[in-house]
Amino acid sequence: MFNLFLTTETPGAGSMLMSFLPLALVLVVFYFMLIRPQNKKTKEEANMRSNLQIGDEIVTYGGIIGIIVSIKDDTLVIETGNERSKIRILRKAVESCLTVHED
Repeated sequence: MFNLFLTTETPGAGSMLMSFLPLALVLVVFYFMLIRPQNKKTKEEANMRSNLQIGDEIVTYGGIIGIIVSIKDDTLVIETGNERSKIRILRKAVESCLTVHED
């Protein structure tokens, strides 16, 4: 009658698989809803930054809007404002490119 927890039978492989199935399902859903879209977005941003050209209008993560006047390896020089102020920024500080390129 009170012998519910004192069984001598070991659980089979099927019951162990069924206990790990919800965990595996959560991991698969987690991958497709969070990890995969983030990796896709990161690749698109890297592609956008590598295709920047002189004359493109960009927005930095700090909210500065400017036009690219010079490109070096890791840095860009942008011109912004009415007085044509020039600012040197890192390439990875570019959030988006407002100029549409025809491929």
